Amino acid sequence: MNWYVQNGKESDVIFSSRVRLSRNVKGYPFKTRCADEELKEIYNKLKEITPLIGYNLKFLSMQDMDELTKQSLVEKHIISPDFAKTKMPYTAIIINDEENICIMVNEEDHIKLQVFTSGLDIDNILNLAIEIDEKLEELVPYSYHQKYGYLTACPTNVGTGLKVSTLVHVPGLEMTGNLSKILNVINGLGMNVRGVYGEGTKAEGAIYQISNNQTLGITEKEIAKNLNLITQKIIEQERVARKYLSKNSVKLEDKVYRDYGILTNAKRLSEEEAIELLSSVKLGTDLGIIKELTDKKVSELILYTKPANIQKRLGKKLSILNQEIARCEIIKQIVKED
Repeated sequence: MNWYVQNGKESDVIFSSRVRLSRNVKGYPFKTRCADEELKEIYNKLKEITPLIGYNLKFLSMQDMDELTKQSLVEKHIISPDFAKTKMPYTAIIINDEENICIMVNEEDHIKLQVFTSGLDIDNILNLAIEIDEKLEELVPYSYHQKYGYLTACPTNVGTGLKVSTLVHVPGLEMTGNLSKILNVINGLGMNVRGVYGEGTKAEGAIYQISNNQTLGITEKEIAKNLNLITQKIIEQERVARKYLSKNSVKLEDKVYRDYGILTNAKRLSEEEAIELLSSVKLGTDLGIIKELTDKKVSELILYTKPANIQKRLGKKLSILNQEIARCEIIKQIVKED
């Protein structure tokens, strides 16, 4: 079972954790200044060494991938939206069957090594990312400066090249009116608060991405520790908000069951409507109000109601209207599954 439909630690508030390391190959300019021939050399070198890395990783060319597959990977948070749109040659992903390891080749940097997990488990995925990174560095020399650390195309990644992020679900803070105050505090503590798909994207269904913004003059372990502390505070505050909302149990139960009723009985739903309803229904499920669903089913509903994953599931392209109809049919199927 893939990580994005599993239950993890603290999964009532934390959807997932991700560790990402940005690296560039020594002796080559950054990607934006690389000639096609240089990009080809990097691409071929990484393709050649893929079997030597281990972890059952496979090299997949982005040029050979259809648009639906690319977009489905974006919806799973495995590749960036910009990478899915690129028409540049010599781009690829190196990925395993579980899809918890994915290396983007010639994205913003030559190498973007990512490790994912459901729930909150930053320390374990950081250890795995470092382990893979060390194997890679034995096979491909990295651009490294004695003073500045790993050299990256984006100055905000220089140093460790490490971005750690968590995807948090905070409907309680939103419903009690405390969300903006908490998000401002997080920003003030040197963390980024972004939308579901990272920089330049919006939040959906009270879901936000929290990540570090310091990579220079700090160790990988310190970055992980800081984000863990911030995430634990978010979990605490969200649970306090949910406890407060539960005091007016009839009002909360009425809201989540109304939303559950619309979600499971509607004949057509837009993507935006579905995620707002699912956010409410997840809250009801996590609080034990809605007994008909499990956290795993909610994760499946969130993924398989996204446009590309609806079409991938059904094996055909659909118009927006037909996606909205199919979305409701898929919801009914998942809810009824044993």
